Amino acid sequence: MSFNLALVGTRGVPASYSGFETCAENLGVRLVQRGHRVTVYNRAHHIHFAEPTYKGMRLVRVRGVATKHLDTITHTALSMAHALTQSYDAMIVFIAGNAPLCLIPRLFSRTRVILNVDGLDWKRRKWGWLARVYIRASERVATKAAHVVVTDSRRVQDYYRREYDAETVFIPYGADVLPKPPGDVLRRFGLTPGQYVLFVGRLVPENCAHHLVDAWLQLHNTQHAVRDMKCVITGDAPYAADYIASLKARAQRNPSIVFTGYQFGEAYAELASNAAIFVETSEVGGTHPALVEAMAFGNCVIVNDTAENLETIGDAGFSYSGERGSVALAEVLVHLLSRPDTIAEYRRRARLHAQMCYSWDRVTDQYEALLRPASRRASLP
Repeated sequence: MSFNLALVGTRGVPASYSGFETCAENLGVRLVQRGHRVTVYNRAHHIHFAEPTYKGMRLVRVRGVATKHLDTITHTALSMAHALTQSYDAMIVFIAGNAPLCLIPRLFSRTRVILNVDGLDWKRRKWGWLARVYIRASERVATKAAHVVVTDSRRVQDYYRREYDAETVFIPYGADVLPKPPGDVLRRFGLTPGQYVLFVGRLVPENCAHHLVDAWLQLHNTQHAVRDMKCVITGDAPYAADYIASLKARAQRNPSIVFTGYQFGEAYAELASNAAIFVETSEVGGTHPALVEAMAFGNCVIVNDTAENLETIGDAGFSYSGERGSVALAEVLVHLLSRPDTIAEYRRRARLHAQMCYSWDRVTDQYEALLRPASRRASLP
C-alpha cells in the first residue's frame, strides 16, 4: 500500500541543523524509495535550498515568525493550513510543542497524525517559565491530539506512561553512516587523524559544550597526554549568541580548541570518522542522533550521565557525572587519553552496538507500520 504523507515541524531538508532534520531526511528518503509520496515542509528563512524536490521528496517552503518563541509554532501552523488542501493520508509531526496543532488535521481532515515528541523539551534552559508551562501542557495534549505518539527513548516512554498514563511507541534514531578518510576538511582546520576530541551539537546551554571546553582547558597545560591533541567544537545555534561568545572567550588563548561552526554531509562525516573520542555533554533530550552516529562511525564515546544518554550507549562507552561537570569529564579524558588500547577497544564496541541497535531501515519499517490502518498494523516493540 502506497501513502501520500507529509513531514511537518522541522526546519526542513537538506538537513542542516539538528537531529529532527536528520531524521526527516533519512526517513523521508527511505519512504520515497519504498514507493510513498513524501512532502517535507521547509522553513523558508532557514533552508535556502530552492529546488522543488530533494532526493525524491517534494518540498513546500513556508515562512513563519523567525523569533525564538514563535518560529516553530507559526511555521507549523501555516504548514498545517496548507496541508489541509493536500489530501494527505498521514502526517508525521515533530516536537511536543506542536501537539496542539495536531488537532487541526484531526478535526478537519481524515489525515492520520503521528507525533514524535523527542525528549523532555521543557527541561531546556533556553525556555522561560511561560514557555515551560506551555510545553508541559503540550505533552498532555499530545496524548489526545495525535493518533500515535512516538518517543525516541525508553526513558521518555516511561515518563509519558508515568505522568499521563499514556502508551507511546518507542522508535529510536538510526545511524547508517559511511566513514570518510582524512582529507581537505581536516587540513582546513589543522587536525590530525586520531589526535582530537570531538563535540557535535547545537551550542546552547543545555547541551553543555562548556563542560568539554573547561575540561580541556584544565587538562591542556597539565597533562602530557593531551599536549599534541586538539578539542574540536562543531556546531552553532541561533538565539544563543551570548553563550557561544562565552565559549569562544574561554578558548581564545588556547589554539588547541577549534570551533568549526556547523558542518554537514561529507565534511561532518570526515570530522566524525577521524576523532579519537566523541563527547556528548547534553544534559537533556532523548536519543541524540549525533551520539548514535558517533558510535556508528566507530568513536570511543563519553557521555553526560543522564538516563537517556546511558540508555543510548549501553555498555559501549563511558560516562561522567553531569553534576560535577568539567571536573568529572577531565578525569575520564585523562583516563582514556593515556590508554590507547582502551580507546581502540571501545571504538570497536561502539560500532558494533550501533550496528545492532540503530538502523534507519529498521526505523523506517516502524514508521511505515504506523501509517497503516490499525487493523493491519502488527504490534511494535
